[in-house]
Amino acid sequence: MMPTLYLPCDSLARAVGADEVAVALATQARERNLPLDLQRTSSRGLYWLEPLLEMDSPQGRIGFGPLTAADVTSLLDALQGEPPAHPLALGLVEALPYLKTQQRLLFARAGITRPLSLEDYRAHGGFEGLSRAIALGGEHTATSVFESGLRGRGGAAFPAGIKWRTVRDTQAAQKYIVCNADEGDSGTFADRMLMEGDPFLLIEGMTIAGITVGASYGYIYVRSEYPQAVATLREALDIARSAGCLGANVGGSGLAFDMEVRVGAGAYICGEETALLDSLEGKRGIVRAKPPIPALQGLFGMPTLVHNVLTLASVPLILAKGAQFYRDYGMGRSLGTMPFQLAGNIRHGGLVERAFGLTLRELVEVYGGGTASGRPLKAAQVGGPLGTWVPPSQFDTPLDYEAFAALGAMLGHGGVVVADDSLDMARMARFAMQFCAEESCGKCTPCRIGSTRGVEVIDRLLAAPEQSGRDEQAIILKDLCDTMQYGSLCALGGMTSYPVLSALKHFPADFGLQASEADQ
Repeated sequence: MMPTLYLPCDSLARAVGADEVAVALATQARERNLPLDLQRTSSRGLYWLEPLLEMDSPQGRIGFGPLTAADVTSLLDALQGEPPAHPLALGLVEALPYLKTQQRLLFARAGITRPLSLEDYRAHGGFEGLSRAIALGGEHTATSVFESGLRGRGGAAFPAGIKWRTVRDTQAAQKYIVCNADEGDSGTFADRMLMEGDPFLLIEGMTIAGITVGASYGYIYVRSEYPQAVATLREALDIARSAGCLGANVGGSGLAFDMEVRVGAGAYICGEETALLDSLEGKRGIVRAKPPIPALQGLFGMPTLVHNVLTLASVPLILAKGAQFYRDYGMGRSLGTMPFQLAGNIRHGGLVERAFGLTLRELVEVYGGGTASGRPLKAAQVGGPLGTWVPPSQFDTPLDYEAFAALGAMLGHGGVVVADDSLDMARMARFAMQFCAEESCGKCTPCRIGSTRGVEVIDRLLAAPEQSGRDEQAIILKDLCDTMQYGSLCALGGMTSYPVLSALKHFPADFGLQASEADQ
């Protein structure tokens, strides 16, 4: 009797051959007249091991990977004989050091459940938070979110409970919940993983938010580059609606809440909440001036609760386990866990969910295993394409909102892109300015004009034949960054200075500058 096998249907796993492995398994099992029970699950997020096949055993799931279709013949031979003897056998997946030391709250079901199985979701604690929220009522639910210390995971880290109370206390004929799933930062994939692998968790979180603040409708705004996430969410919504988890009588509560998926057209600026709202309204995505804030006048002028995927997905656990349970993870004002995403020149790229407080060094060197190239680390960019370049001398900084703010950096969405000593930081600074110029909505002058001038200044700096000319352009570049940081309407222009100034400060030689001049 063949044990049950599990293979991810995550889009990254599919991109590196998971579907081909599945076809080869089915074909060869048929040829050998072997009964095959192959379940397509979400991904564990151990991406350097994908495609990762798991097999039931009395001790737990045993892993094999990374597999190719060509490995299937020897794999089936091993499964019928001695599975641990196969060269790609990894032992118990839960015991792998990368996974064993994580603290998975948001991604507790990752790699275990089938994404569109409501039965799997319920068997692993699904909808316990919604049931609890219905029993508690809106006021107590909003208080639980506030007391948990949950902060927005999209980058700004604003306390979620304050937003909930503001929307709840605002009187209006109609209110909305909007999920910002426009995950556009380089090196980030946690939103995609969760939407593809555990869509009912996001649906449950949005539903709790809706019945708590008095909103009857929600929108999930997903980037067009995520077609599998869009398809999975839409199917999951139909399943949840049929099960009575959405609609006119949510979970028998007598309260109405429903939602739909909207697809963006790929504009980075639409990751900013007010530009996203304009896009949802059918307009060009342009940043709005604040006030009024979306919690008071958001989508179609109505009170709107806007949150990132990971923020909303944190809510069911907080309700199911209690605010104190959530607060027991983390440090200072950074409470709970954060799914950090390792990408770039990294040996073990993937998702690491840990409580706030581990160091960047532990994340990059222990979990990530250092650079894939084997060359020395040069820096890690934390927080997306507009994140600060952090040198190894600062890698012992704890991953905490306040600790990173003290460095002049932001954790953002938790993306960490690693680079070795071959990377030219002057080129990366120029890329940041060019990126801002191309993605700017054009509404404010510091962002629209400043980014274009920034590219020109960096070009002049690098082309200057004399040291004095380079020094002069460096001063102009710093002044320009200062103007953009404090004069831009939103974080796109405001944060473009982060990668530029950090590259200039920590890697002056890449610009042809002396260290003392770069620090001035």
